[in-house]
Amino acid sequence: MTAPLPTTDTDAAAELKRLADAIARHNRLYHTDDAPEISDADYDALVRRNAAIERAFPALVRSDSPSLQVGAAPAAHLAKVAHARPMMSLENAFSDEEVVEFVARVRRFLKLSDDDVALTAEPKIDGLSCSLRYEDRRLVRALTRGDGAVGEDVTANVRTIADIPTELPDAAPDVFEVRGEVYMAKRDFAALNARLAEEAAAAGREPRRFANPRNAAAGSLRQKDAAVTASRPLRFLAHGWGEASAVPGETQTAVVERLRDWGFPIADAFTRCDGVDAALAVYRAIEAQRADLPFDIDGVVYKLDRLDWQARLGSVGRAPRWAIAHKFPAERAETTLEAIDIQVGRTGKLTPVARLRPVTVGGVVVTNATLHNRDEIARLDARVGDRVVLQRAGDVIPQIVEVLPRETEHAPFAFPDHCPICGSEAVAEEGEVDVRCTGGLICPAQRLERLKHIVSRGALDIEGLGEKTLVEFLDLGWIAEPADIFRLAAHRDDLVGREGWQAKSVDALLSAIEAKRAPDAARLLFGLGIRHIGIVTARDLLKRYVTLPALATLADEVIALRDTFPAAIGESEAKHRTRLDKAIADLIGVENVGAAVGHALADFFHEPHNRAVWDDLLGEVSPPPFHVETRASEVSGKTVVFTGTLETLSRDEAKAQAESLGAHVSGSVSKKTDLLVAGPGAGSKAKKAADLGIRVVDEAGWIAIVAAAVE
Repeated sequence: MTAPLPTTDTDAAAELKRLADAIARHNRLYHTDDAPEISDADYDALVRRNAAIERAFPALVRSDSPSLQVGAAPAAHLAKVAHARPMMSLENAFSDEEVVEFVARVRRFLKLSDDDVALTAEPKIDGLSCSLRYEDRRLVRALTRGDGAVGEDVTANVRTIADIPTELPDAAPDVFEVRGEVYMAKRDFAALNARLAEEAAAAGREPRRFANPRNAAAGSLRQKDAAVTASRPLRFLAHGWGEASAVPGETQTAVVERLRDWGFPIADAFTRCDGVDAALAVYRAIEAQRADLPFDIDGVVYKLDRLDWQARLGSVGRAPRWAIAHKFPAERAETTLEAIDIQVGRTGKLTPVARLRPVTVGGVVVTNATLHNRDEIARLDARVGDRVVLQRAGDVIPQIVEVLPRETEHAPFAFPDHCPICGSEAVAEEGEVDVRCTGGLICPAQRLERLKHIVSRGALDIEGLGEKTLVEFLDLGWIAEPADIFRLAAHRDDLVGREGWQAKSVDALLSAIEAKRAPDAARLLFGLGIRHIGIVTARDLLKRYVTLPALATLADEVIALRDTFPAAIGESEAKHRTRLDKAIADLIGVENVGAAVGHALADFFHEPHNRAVWDDLLGEVSPPPFHVETRASEVSGKTVVFTGTLETLSRDEAKAQAESLGAHVSGSVSKKTDLLVAGPGAGSKAKKAADLGIRVVDEAGWIAIVAAAVE
C-alpha cells in the first residue's frame, strides 16, 4: 500500500531530503560503482514518490531534486568532460495506459488532431550509455553518460570496440555525436566469466565473476588500461545523436537509417509505427522475443518520429517530452523458501533476506532474495518451507512476489523486536515500515558509519581521521565509541612505527583531536547521528536549549509525556497519536521542529547504552553553551529565503550567515518575506517573490550584504 503524502511543509521537506539522499546514493551505486543494491522497481518507486510530493509542494522542490538529475557523478579515475549537449534520461511507463497517456500528452502539447502520431519503437538495451563525437568525420572523443552534464572520457577504450567506426563517410556532417549503448552479448558474457574463472584457477586465486552482462560491459569499458577493454567482447548499438552541425534527416527514422549507412549497428527490431496501437504491438512482439535476443533488454523505447515536433516539445527536468521507455515486467520462476535471515545495515535497518533453493531466473542462478521489510513478509505471509514465485525486478535484484498455496502448514515468521547483532530494541517509527536497531554507536553493524559521521567535516571535523584510519583503529580495538577517539593518545607509542605512521603524523592527528575538546555543541549533536537531527535542526534546538544537558532533559520530558499522555474516551489510536504529536511539538517549542524530532530524541535516550555513550563522550569534551552571535545588518529582524543553487556557499552556511546577521530564515516565500536570495534554478519561489514585490538578490548580492554588516 502506498503511504499517504505528507500534509505539512516540514514533513514534506524532510521526506524530500531523505528521498534526494537515497536516490543520489542508488544512482551512484548503479551508474558509477556498477553495484546496484535495489531493484529497478524499488528505484522507480522512490522517484515516483519524490515526484508526487514535489507536485503537492512545488515551493519545496530542492536544488538537488532527483527530478533534475541524470545518472551519477563520473568515476574518479577517468577524466571528466562536459557534454556538448546533455545526455538525458527517459521517463518510464509500466502499462499500456501510461503509453496511451504519453501520446495524448503529445497531442495536447502540440494541439494535434486525432490523426495517428507516428512513433519509432526499439529495444531498450541494458548497457552503458556512450556518446561518440566525430569532428571532420573522425572519432575524437567518447564519453559515458556520467551525471548527464559531465561524462567520463573513455576514448582510448572505445577505439578497441569493433562495432564503432573510427571515421565517417564524406557525406556525414563536420560535427556529429552518435549516441548509443555499449553492451555485452549474453553468450560473450558467459564465455568471459568462464575465462576469468580459468585464469583465476591457474593463478591460484578466487575467481572474479561479473553478476550480469550490464555490469561486465560497464566494468570493461571503464578500465584504466585500454588493453583490458580490448580483451573484453564489447559491442555497440546506436539509437540517437547529440550535438550536430547538421542533422541528416527530418525524422527519427531517417537519421537512424543514416547511422546504419555510416556503419553503426542498429537494433534489428527498430521500427516506425503509425500510432500508439502499432507501437504497443511492437512492444508485444519484442517482449515475446526477449529471451531469444542476443543481448539483455528491459523494455521498449518510443520516440516521436518527426524531429520538428521533438524540437517543439523540448524537455522537462531531466527527460525529453518526446520519448518514453515502456518497461517489461520482471522475469519469474518458482522455488522453495528455505530460511529467512535478518541483515542489519549501516543505518540500523533490519532487512529480511530469503534463502532460497537455487533456481535460474533470466540466465542467473539465484539463491537469495530480498523480502524488503516486516510489512512485506506479513503481506505475503511468507513462511520457511513455502513454495514462492521469484522475480528479478529490473533484471537485477531478486525478490519474492507471491507465495503459492501450501500443501502443509508452516510456522509464521516472527520478525525480531531486538537487533540480532547487538541486542538493542528494534522499532519502526510511526508511519514508517522499516524496523531499525536503536543501538546506534554500540551496534557493530553501524559502528564504522557512525564514527565516520561524527568525525566528518559537518560534525567534529577532525582532520586525519578518515575511513581507512578508523578501520585500522577499530580492528586494533582502540576505538569503539566516540569518547574513545579522545583517548587515542594512550596508544601513541604503539601507533608510531606502524605502517604508514611516523611520529610527526601521529602527533598531528592527536593534536587535531585535542583541538576538538571544546566543540561546537550543534556540530557535536549532529555528529551523534540521531534520526531527523541534521545540522540545521541541531542549531535550531540549541538556540532554544543552549546546552546539551538541557537537551537530555528535554528528551526525558518527551519520554515521560509519551508514557503518561491520556487517551480521551472513545478516541481512535490515530487521533490520540495526532494529539500526542502536537503536545510533543508544543513541548519542544522550536519553530520548524516537529514531533518526529522529539520522538527521535526520546528513542535515543530511552536506550541505556545510548545514555552511557552520551555521558562518556561528555566526560571527554566540554562544548560551551551555544549562542548565535549577531551583527547589525540591513537584514537584522527580517525574514530571508534562499532558493536555487548556491555556488560558493552551502545552504547550511548561508542560513548560519543570515542568523548571525540577526535575520530569520524561512523555507517558503510569503507576504512576510523581506528578501529572496536566488541562485540558478530558483523556479517557483522567484516567481512568487516577483508577484509579491519582494526584493530579490543573487548570491553575489547576498555576499555583499554579509560583507557590509557591522562588526
